[in-house]
Amino acid sequence: MTQVTSPRTDDRPLWDVVLGVYTYPAIFVAHRLGLFPLLAGGPRTLDEICGELEVGRRPAEAMLAACASVGFLERRDGRFALTPLAEDYLLESSPTYFGGFWDLIIDNFEVCTYAGIEKALRTDSPQVFGGEEVFQSLEDQAALAQAFTRGMHSISMGPGQAWPGVLDLSQNRVLLDVGGGSGAHSIGAVTRWPGLRAIVFDIAPVCEVAAELVAQHDLEDRIETAAGDMWEDPFPAADVHFYSNIFHDWPPEKGRFLSEKSFAALAPGGRIVLHEVLYNEDKTGPFATAGYSMIMLGWATGEQYSDSELMRTLADAGFADIEVKPTFGYYSIVTAGKP
Repeated sequence: MTQVTSPRTDDRPLWDVVLGVYTYPAIFVAHRLGLFPLLAGGPRTLDEICGELEVGRRPAEAMLAACASVGFLERRDGRFALTPLAEDYLLESSPTYFGGFWDLIIDNFEVCTYAGIEKALRTDSPQVFGGEEVFQSLEDQAALAQAFTRGMHSISMGPGQAWPGVLDLSQNRVLLDVGGGSGAHSIGAVTRWPGLRAIVFDIAPVCEVAAELVAQHDLEDRIETAAGDMWEDPFPAADVHFYSNIFHDWPPEKGRFLSEKSFAALAPGGRIVLHEVLYNEDKTGPFATAGYSMIMLGWATGEQYSDSELMRTLADAGFADIEVKPTFGYYSIVTAGKP
């Protein structure tokens, strides 16, 4: 006979898994329905929201509760209103608009399904874009590269304004933004440090997007683009090499290659900066980093790394005075100098 015993903990973490499966996609639906720009015009009652979005009371109430539960909405005198969090990240008028990245995820949602994740786990291969490795696809398809770049821009502007504030670049002159995408981080760096110029180094279709966005910020005189392949082409001259969300896209040997290439290209006194979401030391979390590694599993061939792994990669390449600094949200920088 099996003895019945009381569990040692309650079951909330198990429910959180199930409830998250339903709640988070509902917030994506609210985004696509236009809930957040609707409320940018002012608070609305439940009935007004139902009428504007053409959604029934019961599903609207559930959707609004989902959005409020994670801090995007609040109730004021019986009306639903945007919080500062939503105003900063969920309105296209905001420079830190996050919705472009949400659109990228929604448009490729098959990667996030149970079937997509199971296949990625069983095959150890990316599932996005019909199962092709994402960056090979981007090389081949200019339109896809540009759409991906715009999606990534929406998650880069916030962090891109933060990390330059925790690093002294007053003595540096040129930042090379390797695989720099939209140029969001270059924009943040030159805005924070008036004596700094930047070069966005990426493939040609991506550089077209970067040039457009740089022009929108009237920074053409301080940020230029240079089309090239970071694996094959020489790096333009610079005294800071910056990599955001690059090392995690690739297996460890690729990161070692880039570290060694940067070390060889930099003059003594030059600096390297890696901007990443880091695992803890034994790689058991935090949850956000584990989730980011799952994104890598579905989209690329890389993984998230711990600070000690990236520090060791830089040290092996010859860099010294290695530091780790938390910057913005889940992000940190790992930075070092060339002796």
